[in-house]
Amino acid sequence: MGVRNYLVEGVSGTGKTAVCRELNRRGYRAINGDRDLAYQGDPETGEALESATHEHHIWDVSRVRTLVANKHEPVTFFCGGSRNFSKFIDLFDEVFILDVDLATLHRRLDERPPDEWGSKPSERDLIVRLHQTKEDIPGTGVVVDARQPLADVVDEILRHMR
Repeated sequence: MGVRNYLVEGVSGTGKTAVCRELNRRGYRAINGDRDLAYQGDPETGEALESATHEHHIWDVSRVRTLVANKHEPVTFFCGGSRNFSKFIDLFDEVFILDVDLATLHRRLDERPPDEWGSKPSERDLIVRLHQTKEDIPGTGVVVDARQPLADVVDEILRHMR
């Protein structure tokens, strides 16, 4: 039996980074895809681009495949969003989609520092649109109410994987 791999997704502001930190704190292997796997590239071809746009925020598919193939950890969580998730989503045993209501999303974005994604009005407008349309996240998966306290969100994810 190989490693079990899980993807934790959701629009910006739903808590992917916080969940990643909490999973690591609890001793699970959790990879922050937005920091460790992401680059600016064409979502279809993977070709690196010089742009700095949301639409080109993709993960390195070969690195995802290599990490999924690693059999040294019993469980690995991949936390973050990418515009090319369709290229590797089939590698995961389950997908967890963090979801919050619009008021919670606005509050969390208000709390971000000025240099963090989602703090600028144009970025916030995009995040709100993506929250409403769900066009930027996987269409199937276990939806997790991320309005709960962080410990409860992570407990719910862990309950579903058992």
